Amino acid sequence: MGKKLRIAILYNEPLGSGADERQFISETGKLQVEPARTGSRSRRRKTTLAAPQVPVDLSEVGVLQEMEDIRSALSTLGYAPTIFNVNGEAFRLIDYLRSEQPDLIFNLVESVENDAVQEMNVAGLYDLLKIPYTGAGPLALGTALQKSRVKEILASHGIRTPRHQEFQPSMRVVLSEGLQFPLIVKPAHEDGSVGVHDASVVSSMSELRKRVRFIFEEFEQPALVEQYIEGRELNVAVLGWRSPVVFPISEIDFSGMGEGMHHIVSYEAKWLQGTVAYDGTRGVCPAQVTPAQEAEMKESALRCFQLVGCRDYARVDFRMTADGEIYVLEVNPNPDISDDAGFARSARAYGLTFSETVGKIVESALERTRGIG
Repeated sequence: MGKKLRIAILYNEPLGSGADERQFISETGKLQVEPARTGSRSRRRKTTLAAPQVPVDLSEVGVLQEMEDIRSALSTLGYAPTIFNVNGEAFRLIDYLRSEQPDLIFNLVESVENDAVQEMNVAGLYDLLKIPYTGAGPLALGTALQKSRVKEILASHGIRTPRHQEFQPSMRVVLSEGLQFPLIVKPAHEDGSVGVHDASVVSSMSELRKRVRFIFEEFEQPALVEQYIEGRELNVAVLGWRSPVVFPISEIDFSGMGEGMHHIVSYEAKWLQGTVAYDGTRGVCPAQVTPAQEAEMKESALRCFQLVGCRDYARVDFRMTADGEIYVLEVNPNPDISDDAGFARSARAYGLTFSETVGKIVESALERTRGIG
């Protein structure tokens, strides 16, 4: 029997202290949030709710669950997994990699010292050390964090994406020609619905200025203002590298949302179990779409995957209007693949178990290291 392939799962341990405090009004009451600003798929929040029902913030445990799911799958597949928490000590990481000498890194790192920009630099370190790893490379990770830049890339290739405008703290909040209310305001360099709440959808200049100021003050980064697309929310998961596979289209069903709430995947809807937004949304796969709509979204997802430079696995988020117009919202390299996440749900609809999905990601990464590209 050959030696087991050694796979190191690198991730970020959730941070439970040292966070700034802020408050916002959720749909169920006043929510006290202590954010640790992390960035890509930022699953690090502590919450308490001054309301009868206390929500559970799944973002706090999500990264640990993902890591454990992957470790279990790798063991089942016959690999020899180890785990390592990447904190702010770069030399500690280098020492670990030099001593462990893994055959492959399963890269779940999202930030270093709460700085999402460092996500791309960690991947660059793997490249410098010539250690193969799963998922996107430094350029794709850095590009995906620049939401406006991604939208410019897609638009230049004829892919429809909502009109947008980015505001820096030094700029006056004056809308460009063509942008009309309602609009949605997001942090320009976050992911995982961080900073997106029901109040993010605005219908007046006063609401817009208030929300842009909120982004400046709470996230210390530019505010992205997009045309709000009323309609259905869908996403397409892509797996592979040389010949990527597109999974069945998934949809977020908002039918259980409270009256008057915007049908968006807010932070509450994604992470805060026990809130109206979380309990009122559910993933459905495969989505009920026409053959033409399915073909358009799958083709767009593949093009987005390639244009941003994604590898091994990614997810592309869409909105579709009542008239059937399809818009790309975001391109997500290295999305959450834990067993209960949307990517795994789409993989199951395609016919893959969770372990098989993890195995396909590993195989894709290994294929790239064997002189094939």
